[in-house]
Amino acid sequence: MTSEKMNQGELAPDFNLPDIDGNMYKLSDQKGKKVYIKYWASWCPICLAGLSEIDELSKTSEDYEIVTVVSPGHNGEKNKEDFIKWFKSLNYKNMKVLVDESGKFIEDYGIRSTPTNVIVGSDGVLVKVAPGQLNKETLDQIYKEVQ
Repeated sequence: MTSEKMNQGELAPDFNLPDIDGNMYKLSDQKGKKVYIKYWASWCPICLAGLSEIDELSKTSEDYEIVTVVSPGHNGEKNKEDFIKWFKSLNYKNMKVLVDESGKFIEDYGIRSTPTNVIVGSDGVLVKVAPGQLNKETLDQIYKEVQ
């Protein structure tokens, strides 16, 4: 397998975060897959409005993998226990929610607003960090261009 870069840019900062069930997810282990990372918060109405679409996309998307990241205790987010209890009560079954208690993800990716979208190519290159809400059509269009 070649480690040649296909996309313009630097490698995405690696992270190794637990999901809400304690399973670890490491970005660098996803090489060969395009990854969409959505940073969001429980207090963000725009984020909440998009959760059902993200949950559905998580089940049906074949072109790119979807993970979401929240940062309990940072930027007004609930603490970890309260967040997990709250999120599980929503009954979304497909979306992977990673927990960044350190705030390192926010720092490494320069997150300034919620929601923020992170586009990573199959070569591990950080293609784009875009604030705001992206719908399925926009994401599909972006990932057509991403290697």
